[in-house]
Amino acid sequence: MMGIFILIAAYRYYARLAEKFRRTKWHYGFFAIGVYLGTQLFFGFGYGIYKGITDPASLDDSNFMAFSGINLVSWLISIVAVWGVYKFLENKFEKDNLKKPALEIEEIGKKEL
Repeated sequence: MMGIFILIAAYRYYARLAEKFRRTKWHYGFFAIGVYLGTQLFFGFGYGIYKGITDPASLDDSNFMAFSGINLVSWLISIVAVWGVYKFLENKFEKDNLKKPALEIEEIGKKEL
């Protein structure tokens, strides 16, 4: 349930960034979902491999639906990953906007109807 709330928040967070820089909102919203789920999968596989190597018998007793400390750690890592990619995109969009000429310059010489 917590993961769903994080997904919704990440989608809205990236959609707001896209709107701010006049990009397609749903593209970046789904990108945020991909970043979150990709981080979760990467962390889950990494932890599963670690657990399988160190204590193979513990994999038979795993309950994936229970709340545990490892779930909390994976949520925190995923939130940090979503935030880091957000900051990277924000800086990239700001640099791209500085390189573009102002919209007013493009409007010079056009007739008004």
